[in-house]
Amino acid sequence: MTISKGDRVPHAQLTLMTEQGPSPVDAAELMANGTTVLFAVPGAFTPTCSAQHLPGFVEHADEITARGVDRIVCMAVNDVFVMDAWGKSASVGDKVLMAADGNADFTQALGLEMDGRAFGMGRRAQRFAMIVRDGEVVDVLVESPGEFQVSSAEHVLSTLS
Repeated sequence: MTISKGDRVPHAQLTLMTEQGPSPVDAAELMANGTTVLFAVPGAFTPTCSAQHLPGFVEHADEITARGVDRIVCMAVNDVFVMDAWGKSASVGDKVLMAADGNADFTQALGLEMDGRAFGMGRRAQRFAMIVRDGEVVDVLVESPGEFQVSSAEHVLSTLS
């Protein structure tokens, strides 16, 4: 079942890179307090993700946080080392948390998994964005296959009140 508006964020492990190394975090706990914009990409360093999706959130981070968002989280079904390297290469700094869903556990719990085997990518997250307030999903913006519109930073910004 796909996560919907009004649902609670499910418990599943994500991994963040910290100064001490990889650190597991429960997704539900990460988004339990305040407002979170989570966006997911099919893969780090892939063309649309690297040229448009992540850079858009870095570019518009200040505008997004000015609308009451406490954290912006980028998630992909990649390992934490890849997510960390991608964040550094994109100069995200402290604007975007780079979260690894290495085993796709969180992606599966959301019901937003895609089969990328035709592209040699295996199990991946669909491209989407989600707005969460105090652990409750306020909006889920899922892209149609091959599209990049509703999960963009610009569109998310337009939906924030």
